[in-house]
Amino acid sequence: MTVITPSARHRRALVAPGVCLVSFAALWAAQRAAHVSMIDLMVYRAEGAAVLAGDDLYALRATTAHLPTTYPPFAALLFTPLPLLDTAPLRALVTAGNLALLVVFVRLSLRLVGHARGETAWWIAAAAVWCEPVWTTLRYGQINLLLAVLVLWDLTRRPAGGYDRWSGVGIGLASAVKLTPALFAVFLLAAGLVDRLGGGRGQPWLRHARGAAVTFAGAALLAAAVLPYDSRRFWTGALFRASRVGHSEDTGNQALRGVLARLLHTPDPGLPWAAGAAVVTVAGLAVAVRAQLRGRRAWAVCACAVTALLISPVSWTHHWVWCVPLVALLWTRGHRAAALGTLLVFCSYVPWWVPHGTSRPELRLGAVDFLLSAGYAGTGALFLALARNPAPGPGEVRFRP
Repeated sequence: MTVITPSARHRRALVAPGVCLVSFAALWAAQRAAHVSMIDLMVYRAEGAAVLAGDDLYALRATTAHLPTTYPPFAALLFTPLPLLDTAPLRALVTAGNLALLVVFVRLSLRLVGHARGETAWWIAAAAVWCEPVWTTLRYGQINLLLAVLVLWDLTRRPAGGYDRWSGVGIGLASAVKLTPALFAVFLLAAGLVDRLGGGRGQPWLRHARGAAVTFAGAALLAAAVLPYDSRRFWTGALFRASRVGHSEDTGNQALRGVLARLLHTPDPGLPWAAGAAVVTVAGLAVAVRAQLRGRRAWAVCACAVTALLISPVSWTHHWVWCVPLVALLWTRGHRAAALGTLLVFCSYVPWWVPHGTSRPELRLGAVDFLLSAGYAGTGALFLALARNPAPGPGEVRFRP
């Protein structure tokens, strides 16, 4: 029998974080060599400067690409420290912060699926940094990892059904920065109401949803008090103009709306998208609620995340950082082929294989290119189909509040 000494165990424990740091350093070097502009970070910086200067936030056009402000005013308040740093140190700081958030996100994903070995997070983070959604998040200086960490922290802090005064804070803050995570609050509300109809109390889930709603409302009211004009502009106008975010048919848009725009060869799929989004919302939430009521919390959370990405008017490829817990969930539940297939899709950069550019070739895609352009959305839809009958994981039991 082989005996592992404490010193050997200590050395082995250092290998995983060492490999992760090497992978991160290689990623950093590759992005510097590619001269990435971190263009979204520059937009955030411009938003913070606009708030400090008292400028019209939703008339802003930032960077040489003339990108508009698309997030709620509360996000711009959080961006006000960014103009205090020059662009070079700001880029370095945000890159380092995103790499740290990736490790936290992986750890929370493993906690969600019931995997307790700490060193595994380092190995996964070392590999995950090269998958397209994470790479692109770092390339653009995006906040996707921060929002995902807030949501997962909120949903994994306590066992299923647990509740305390901090429950809902993470989801509420994430929703105040960007509206898409608000679907998690809707999911918690639906789970509580359905459980009540079935004879349960549903109280923890309803309280969790209420905590998220109160936090969101508090953040929105704070922004309204500080930025009344911009808040009125956003909630009465900018919110309803999806075209501000970008071209719906862009191959980078892996939401249902983008898929339909490319399928129907139109920049505005209109009624087909509205009907499809309604169906996906109901079906996706039904899958998530059913999994939650059966005690399959990991399946419920991932199903809700995928649903939110599909029904959002625009879900750029970098928004799909939720592929990390998806792969972890599929692997730990024994769906190894599905896990490897999902990993292949998100590491292949497949949406960018198809023609794309300013001449809008996405509106003229053939059958093969169209299928490639729907890689992330199609994978999400297949996951929801698989999640209808979820396999249990470690410690997962049916919970009745």
